[in-house]
Amino acid sequence: MLLALAGGCSRPLVKPEPMVAVPQTFSATGTAPLHQDWWQAFEDKTLDALIDRALADNFDLMTAWDRLAQAHAVARQTDTSLRPQANLQAGASRTRTEDDRGTTYTGLYSVGVAASYEVDLWSYLRSTQRAAWLDVQASRDVVDAAAITLSASVANTWYQLAEAKALLRIARSQVDINKQVLEVVTLQFRKGAAAAADVLRQRQLVASTEATVISAEEAAALLQYTLSVLVGAEPSLAWQGREIDLPALPAMPDPGVPSEVLLRRPDVRLAYRQVQAADQRLAAAISDQYPRVSLSAGIETRVTSVSDLFDDWLANLAGNLVQPLIDAGRRKAEVQRQEAIVSERMHAWSQTILNALQDVETALTQEQQQARLLANLNVRLPLAQETYERNRQRFIKGQIDYIRVLESLQSLQALELNVVSAQRVLIQHRIDLYRSIAGPGDLAQPALAQADGTTQRQSNLDDRIQSD
Repeated sequence: MLLALAGGCSRPLVKPEPMVAVPQTFSATGTAPLHQDWWQAFEDKTLDALIDRALADNFDLMTAWDRLAQAHAVARQTDTSLRPQANLQAGASRTRTEDDRGTTYTGLYSVGVAASYEVDLWSYLRSTQRAAWLDVQASRDVVDAAAITLSASVANTWYQLAEAKALLRIARSQVDINKQVLEVVTLQFRKGAAAAADVLRQRQLVASTEATVISAEEAAALLQYTLSVLVGAEPSLAWQGREIDLPALPAMPDPGVPSEVLLRRPDVRLAYRQVQAADQRLAAAISDQYPRVSLSAGIETRVTSVSDLFDDWLANLAGNLVQPLIDAGRRKAEVQRQEAIVSERMHAWSQTILNALQDVETALTQEQQQARLLANLNVRLPLAQETYERNRQRFIKGQIDYIRVLESLQSLQALELNVVSAQRVLIQHRIDLYRSIAGPGDLAQPALAQADGTTQRQSNLDDRIQSD
């Protein structure tokens, strides 16, 4: 009868409803299909190789895999609480006795098997088990979220390096141009057509542009160190002599409807699983207030001679019922704590949904506005070039003073740098969009590391999670 009741008190797995309204559409959308490996849209083979290497060798991602393996082991431990437990017990002792008749030795030998089983009358053990397996699924979501963040970090760092190299090329070219202008101003000064202050101003501009070169060289070096560590290698200048171009922006992807994006995003799924796990732990806390029934059985023999060990046996079968009577409100307080945890998880899940929707809308808006800004810069750049050329020619002819040449030159060179930076920021906003709508990829599970530096391959956790 108890076994029958145990199956009828199981708390079903809830499907929580968000506390926020999910819109039907986003403010903008594209037409290109969203690929699982979204970075391939840039058609950059080097970037593809870097992200593949990072997903295989990045130590932070490996740490997330290790936490998943730990959660899986804990869940497997909870499975055992629903099954009978048995122990083999054996012992031997020898007693020495001295009296008037002399010294005697007595041996005592025992062997037996003890088994126990707790009847999950109120589904306490089942709820605890479900919570543990929900933790496993949440840990897998953590891995997926970490992989998406890592791939976006690699892509951003790679194109930041491309930007730094482009700025370095432009700055070096500007140094050469400014030195040529300095020669012209110096010649005009010697002719009496320019003031000494004009020569000094141009020298300042040359020094300022050389400082830009220094900053760009530093940025390129630091970004290479960052990229090396992201792919699991020691910091190095592995791309020092390599030219990297900023790619053309791919066609905008179709993110789908907001509900589809929320189902894909690992962080939203993680928060959802945490709500379910908290609800199961609340059910376990409620069940812990009710009686707990356990069964035990054993068979044992105790003899003084090894030859008689299997002749005489004592068997026992017992049932135990434990009902909490006085615990000073500890179990009730635990129920209240779990209720507060469920509320916390619901609020956190709802906030995660809002954050996810905000990520998508922010990325869409920023890309649109950045594209407009870049178009504006591309309109201004040729105008600035023409303005500088005309001022330079008029200065050589003595028709205008040097200040107007300097202003037009500084404006032109600032625009040249701004165009490159704007191109890279536009790419970053696209990467942010991909990250905000991306789902889990096909990740390769790494081997477990051992203290001696070796690795031990573990069986595929995804298969084990599915089968369990």
